[in-house]
Order: sequence, then C-alpha cells, then structure tokens
Amino acid sequence: MKRPVYRVRDRALLAAASRILPCRCRRAFLVRPETMMCWHRRLVARKWTRTRRGPGRPGLGPEIQALVLRLARENPRWGYVRIKGECQKLGIAVSATAIAVLLRRSGIAHAPRRRPTWSQFLKAQASGTIACDFFTVETVLLKALYVRFFIEIGTRRAHASVSTSKRNSVFVASRQTVTLAPSASASLLCFPWARSD
Repeated sequence: MKRPVYRVRDRALLAAASRILPCRCRRAFLVRPETMMCWHRRLVARKWTRTRRGPGRPGLGPEIQALVLRLARENPRWGYVRIKGECQKLGIAVSATAIAVLLRRSGIAHAPRRRPTWSQFLKAQASGTIACDFFTVETVLLKALYVRFFIEIGTRRAHASVSTSKRNSVFVASRQTVTLAPSASASLLCFPWARSD
C-alpha cells in the first residue's frame, strides 16, 4: 500500500483537528504527532508572515506612468522637478528620481539646461572680470616686497599695482582705483602705480 500524499488543505485540516481532539484520538491519524506539530507551526507561521516586497520604493502605477510620459512629450522643456510639481498639483505623490528613471527608460531625453554652466558663465563674463592676487619680490638688500597684481580674465594680461614691505589687513583690504584707458588703441586697464611703505 502506498503512503498517502497530503495536500496543503489536508495538512491544515489535520493540524487544526489535532489541536481540538484529545490525545487518545490522535492515534487514528496516519502521521506521527511530530509531523502534525510541524504542520501546525507552519500554519501559524503562514498566518503571521507578511508578504515581502523587494527593496526600494514601490514602482509607479501604469496610469501615473502614462501621465508622466504625456506631460514630458507635450512639454519638452519641462524637467523632472517641474513634472513632479505638476503631479503634486494634481494630488499625485511621485519623486523626481522616479520620473527621471521612467523618462530615461522610455527614451525621452531630459529637458535642456536653461541656465549656463559655471564654465559657460565665466567665458561669457571673462571680458569684464578681473582677478587679484599677490606675489613677493626680494630687493637687493633682501627686503621682501609684497606686490598686488590684477589679471584680466578675458585677455589674461597681468598688471602690477601696489607694493609694500608690511603686509597687513589694511593693505589687503585697500581699494585700488581702476580706470579704463581713454584711447581706443590702448584697451588695457590702467592702474596708478603707488607705493605704500
């Protein structure tokens, strides 16, 4: 005679019956008590075990995906943050990262930058930007002079300005007057040469 094969429902019924029936009636079962206790433990564990989902946030629903893709196609200059804001106005909570991932997966390029990058900004402003720094010069008598110089970022021309032997906060913070050369041929900035000792 073959051993009976118990399905999940059979195991659940026998495990539940074993808890209700007295001990002397359990001998009528075709399985050992340890096996029934094991089935009962599994039944209890299944009751209290929650279904696990994968790590990370839950994915966007198909309706939200369709809405985000529609907003991106109809408004090509909108970025992730703008689409997120429009979804929030509609009462839909979605992160900008989820929108970015969805658009990348769908083959939609991100919105073009409306602000220049730092290097683009510097190139655009280079003709009117002047940087200031210091260098030292040793005299014949080994006395150190601190020279302030300016550099035009656009043309990369350097102009020495003021020198001093005593470097202090007054020297560093003093303002240097910068005037534009009056002649059109001289497009350099002119600095009055002054020495403050």
